[in-house]
Amino acid sequence: MASAGLHHVTAISGPARRNVDFYTRVLGLRLVKKTVNFDDPGTYHLYYGDADGAPGTILTFFPWEHVAPGRVGIGQTEETAFRVPEGSIGYWTHRLVAAGIAFEAPAKVFGETVLPFRDPDGMRLALVGVAGAEAEPAWGGSDVPAEHAVRGFHGVTLMLRQAAPTARVLTEVFGWTETGREGSLIRYEGTAGLGGHVTLREVGDFLPGRSGGGSVHHIAFRAADDAGQAEMAERAGALGLQVTEQRDRNYFRSVYFREPGGVLFEIATDAPGFAADEPAEALGEALKLPAFLEPHRAEIERVLPALA
Repeated sequence: MASAGLHHVTAISGPARRNVDFYTRVLGLRLVKKTVNFDDPGTYHLYYGDADGAPGTILTFFPWEHVAPGRVGIGQTEETAFRVPEGSIGYWTHRLVAAGIAFEAPAKVFGETVLPFRDPDGMRLALVGVAGAEAEPAWGGSDVPAEHAVRGFHGVTLMLRQAAPTARVLTEVFGWTETGREGSLIRYEGTAGLGGHVTLREVGDFLPGRSGGGSVHHIAFRAADDAGQAEMAERAGALGLQVTEQRDRNYFRSVYFREPGGVLFEIATDAPGFAADEPAEALGEALKLPAFLEPHRAEIERVLPALA
């Protein structure tokens, strides 16, 4: 029954070129797929991750040039956290200073050192020092030394009026387990190292979130295959949640539902992966389009902004 962890997180950003520069140059992630929003092909859909684009490492963006800023609030992902080696927090503190990126003082959360900061659109991010992460694979194609590189997601924090209804989804749909409480935070864990944590922050009456630049659109949980996805979708339906039909996203297959706290959840299959339409060594280099948009390539390329 257990879901291993998060598959990806999808957010909204401002200018695409600024987004690529920050995530590839400052954070040292690999651009693993350059495609378009299938529902709005005049907009990029950019995917960042590790060397292979493995589930649990993928942060994706819809970049809109003139997007209004979002607001973190109830029913949204408050923070997206990446895992780095435990001894690398000092390196990253100096790197953020050198890049002119505002950050908060490192603090201990559930026994781990957390370095919170924001991207150029105000998206709340964090680096979490994880013991043993230095032994995990790292993307070596950036100027971040491999020994300090981001290893993938640690997890996400959701801001909710009440935690219990969302907790029920995590435990009964995905098979996650509560592993700790600190103040208003309740932590749940799946079975994976990558993306294996979801933390619920119960805030009571507070401002609702507003979608826009710097906000997370949805979070996706992993399913090993279509059968596993169908089982999770059936369990969600048994809780009275409205689950969509399966949608083919070329690199994974997805179903969606909105959990009781207001956050949009996706269940995404591990297969077929990001090497489905280009060689693994060339991930992210060419604009890839789904078959139904390929006849419109010239028009799409004409309206998309340059990334370099």
